[in-house]
Amino acid sequence: MGIDGGPRTAVVIGAGVVGLSTAWFLQERGVDVTVVDRDGVAAGASWGNAGWLSPGLAIPLNEPGVLRYGLRSLLDRSAPLHVPATPDVGLWSFLTRFAVHCNWKSWGRAVRANLPFNEECLEAFDVLTANGVDAPTVEAPIMAAFENPKQALGLLHELERINASGQEIRYTAFEGDDLGKQAPQLSPRARAGIRLDGQRHVDPGEFTRSLARAVVARGGTIRSGFRVTGVHDDSGRLSVRSGAGDSVSGDAVVLATGAWLNVLGREWGVRQPVRAGRGYSFTVPTEEAVPGPIYLPAVRVACTPYQGKLRVAGTMEFRDADAPLDQRRVDAIITSARPLLTGVSWEERTDTWVGPRPVTPDGRPLIGATRAPGRFVAGGHGMWGLTHGPITGRMLAEQITTGKQPAALRDFDPVR
Repeated sequence: MGIDGGPRTAVVIGAGVVGLSTAWFLQERGVDVTVVDRDGVAAGASWGNAGWLSPGLAIPLNEPGVLRYGLRSLLDRSAPLHVPATPDVGLWSFLTRFAVHCNWKSWGRAVRANLPFNEECLEAFDVLTANGVDAPTVEAPIMAAFENPKQALGLLHELERINASGQEIRYTAFEGDDLGKQAPQLSPRARAGIRLDGQRHVDPGEFTRSLARAVVARGGTIRSGFRVTGVHDDSGRLSVRSGAGDSVSGDAVVLATGAWLNVLGREWGVRQPVRAGRGYSFTVPTEEAVPGPIYLPAVRVACTPYQGKLRVAGTMEFRDADAPLDQRRVDAIITSARPLLTGVSWEERTDTWVGPRPVTPDGRPLIGATRAPGRFVAGGHGMWGLTHGPITGRMLAEQITTGKQPAALRDFDPVR
């Protein structure tokens, strides 16, 4: 341990944006860091997501409308929210707990808990990009599009509730021909829209890889192919061991394994379940340049400028985190998005991907100290792990090095 009682060394398990951000901010506080991952940098949800840095849309999943919608579409493979028929008792237990939290009281608590993160998350990105992370963040509004003004009412009401909770979201409503001027990819069928200002986007895989390079440039070590089997107290230090018999030690250990967080976290007193809400994405060429992100809320599809093309992402599929890609889910995204978009070459898609987004039943992530000394967790961000990854790392690094829980982490206590 350091002279002031804080750790001199730390091991971070998980090389996604949350784990690497924690490693970077620990380094900023003078801690030597080793990052280990069973696959490699950005191998999970940090690569294939929509790449939105969107505090204006970092909305908890557990609002009552999701429950009503989910019950109607429970076993429909083409629905944006899908739960396959399965004997998985753990999944049904999780969904039952999730349903209990699908009310305005729980949703409002999660919204309020997110406020400090939403207010500071873009600043945390700016700290990284000003200090060695060379992947740029791009400022651009998000354009939400609907077939008619009536469809837009749900998002408008949600934005009003969020503003009433204390977070300020600037938005403008559009109708008719004015909509096409906002995004040339919107088809004439889109007749209503809401533009959310103050948002950004990024190439998520490149940003995460750049963050990894910055961690290494600052003296950190990243070990891929390191499948952790356990963490043991070894003469006052914590030894992280792999299935191959390797080990790496540190004064503190951070578990940032996304949808797999419960595998080790349960042993440390983390009782909140984390399940994989799997999302799909792919990339398609467009006839015209894409000026900014497009959101299709009615079909739960997010589109983002990506390497000169358009990344299309969507669905929430509750299946095993390691289950294979289901092509029918990709086809469902195309079927639902095609009527609202134009000039998109759907047949030329590449980079088809599925990844597990870590979801908690109460809409709040798990960030902080566990019941096991020296062991911390960071995960359960749902769809907003990229947006909240750097601010998570900054807040958690403060707690690890000072021993004091930041006020912003109280509602995210992993042993709640």
